[in-house]
Amino acid sequence: MENIFDSGTFSLIILPILIFLARIADVTFGTIRIIFVSRGMKWLAPVFGFFEIIIWLFAIGQVFGNLTNITYYVAYAGGFACGNFVGIWIEEKMAIGTLIVRIITKNEGSMLIELLRSESFGVTSINAEGATGSVKIIYTIIKRRDLEKITGIIKRFNPRAFYSIEEVRSASEGIFPPHKQRSMGDFPGFFRLVRPGK
Repeated sequence: MENIFDSGTFSLIILPILIFLARIADVTFGTIRIIFVSRGMKWLAPVFGFFEIIIWLFAIGQVFGNLTNITYYVAYAGGFACGNFVGIWIEEKMAIGTLIVRIITKNEGSMLIELLRSESFGVTSINAEGATGSVKIIYTIIKRRDLEKITGIIKRFNPRAFYSIEEVRSASEGIFPPHKQRSMGDFPGFFRLVRPGK
């Protein structure tokens, strides 16, 4: 039986697949590295950058070594496209970071404030004047993993309330709901992905 590595199968099928997978890996690492840089995680970003470049060198080396094979180009480009999707998906599951949620509502805001405080969120509110009259502006600083819970509370209070969400690079103090998964570190959403049976 002809060795698969001595046949055209390796260069026509296996190597393009390896290039595709390598490109997914390096773009995913690159996406996560950029997120770590934006979050000020100066120790993790270089580690991901190291592996990102090692994998990229393998992929680009194979393409440059076979410039006449269009399959390699397709594998390289396809891996890049999929890597962006995978990187963003993983970043969403990791749910790293802190957000500020600004809520503007014309309704009486005391009920919303109580709802947020009942879930152990810190709340600051001020009275303001909007284009159509008096409004209540409510601020709360949250962990990104709590965003879905916050938006659910807002919609339950007033589906038409206006709210905006902004990234916070750092926050010195704050009131946050307790979480059971403190042992998982800063990546609870990511670790939930890899638990057995999930």
